[in-house]
Amino acid sequence: MFDSVYRPGVRDSSRLTRRAVFGLTAAALPLSTATPASATTVIGGERLARGGVQVRGATGLPKKITAHAWLLADCASGEVLASCDAHRRLAPASTLKMLFADTVLKKFDRTERYRVKDSDVSDVPAGSSLVGIKPGITYTVEQLWQGVFLRSGNDAVHVLAHMNGGIAKTVAEMQARAADLQALDTHVVSPDGFDHPGQLSSAYDLTLFARHGLKDADFRGYCGTRTADFPAGGKKTFQIQNTDRLLTGSWGLGVYQGLFGVKNGYTSHAGNTFTGGATRGGRTLLVTVMHPDSGSNAVYEETAALLDWGFGKGSSAQPVGTLVDPLSEGGASPSPSAAKGAAGASGTGAAAGSGSSGSSPWAFAGAGAGALALLGGGAWAVQRRRRAAAAGSGSGDTPVS
Repeated sequence: MFDSVYRPGVRDSSRLTRRAVFGLTAAALPLSTATPASATTVIGGERLARGGVQVRGATGLPKKITAHAWLLADCASGEVLASCDAHRRLAPASTLKMLFADTVLKKFDRTERYRVKDSDVSDVPAGSSLVGIKPGITYTVEQLWQGVFLRSGNDAVHVLAHMNGGIAKTVAEMQARAADLQALDTHVVSPDGFDHPGQLSSAYDLTLFARHGLKDADFRGYCGTRTADFPAGGKKTFQIQNTDRLLTGSWGLGVYQGLFGVKNGYTSHAGNTFTGGATRGGRTLLVTVMHPDSGSNAVYEETAALLDWGFGKGSSAQPVGTLVDPLSEGGASPSPSAAKGAAGASGTGAAAGSGSSGSSPWAFAGAGAGALALLGGGAWAVQRRRRAAAAGSGSGDTPVS
C-alpha cells in the first residue's frame, strides 16, 4: 500500500490554523499542577475508554501480551480491531518522534542544506540516543530525517527543531498538531520523546500519529529505510541502520513479512514502545504496543503476534472503535465529555512517576507552548487544562532502541 519514493519539490511552511492554536492548552498547564485525566472519553468510541482487552467477533488473541496498553487497527478504514487500555496515558519515548515528523516534515525541502552550530545540539539531554551530528558539518534535510527515523537521533531532532524556530515553538506546534489530530491523551514536553515529567501519550494517539504521517510519501520513505550513509566530515561517511528490529531483522529477530516501519523507542522510564505497520494481501494494519513487562525484544514479539492475529483470525473482528480524522480534514469535533476528560485509563500506571517539574529548559519549552495556547481560549480549552498528568523522569533513549 505504501511506497518508499520520496516526493521532490519545495515544501511550504504551514502556519498554525485557528483550530490548531485552539488546541494548545495542554502545553500551557504547569507540570507541577498536572492532575490525572478523567476515566471517560468518547474519542474513537466509548469501548476504547474501557479498561482491559476490547475485541468482538473474533477469538484467538495472543495470550502472552504483557504490554500495559496496545491497539490494532486497519490503516485504510481506521477501524480498531482490538485494543487494551487504548487511552491509557504512558510515557511514549521515541515513538513521539512520529508526531514531531508529522508536524515539521513539510517545513523544509529534503535537498535543503544546513550547517550545524554548537547551539543546535547544546541542549540535547545527556543519555540521549544519537546519530552523530557534529557542529560545523553541513547536512541535507534528508540526512537529518534519516538520523531521526533510522537512529532515533535526538541530536537530529534538535537540529531540525532549531531550524524550525526553536524547541519551544516546535513543542507548541506539536501540541497543536496533536489537538488537530484529536490526540487528546498527548502532552508534549520535548520534541524528541525523551523522559520529562508530564510527557505522555497513549496507544490510541500514537496510532493516530502513524496513520496520519504515513499519508506523506517522505514520511513513508524515511520510516521504511533500512540503511543509509551518514556524513562524518569531509568526504567521509559511515553507515547507519534502522533500529526497528522487525524491519531489519536483528538482535535475534527475523524480518516481519510486509512490515514497512513505523517507529520504535526506549527510555528507562517508558521501557519499550513501538508502532509498527505491515501490509499483506492488500490489507494494511497498524499496531502500537507500549511498555511490555520485560525483554528488549518483547515489544517486537508482541507486535508481530498481534499483526499475525490481525491478518489471520482477526479478519473477522468487528470494530470496537475507530481512528478519528483530523479536525482540519473534516473530522468531527470532540464531544463535551471527550473534551472534559480526554484520556482514559484505568490508572496511569507507569506514567505516574514522581519526577519534579523543576526549572529545566523543558519547563520553559512547555511554558513557551503555553503562551501560544492562550491564544485559543474558550471552554473546550479550559477543559483541556485538566488533562495533563505528571510523569517521572528517566535516563533517556538508548541507541539500541
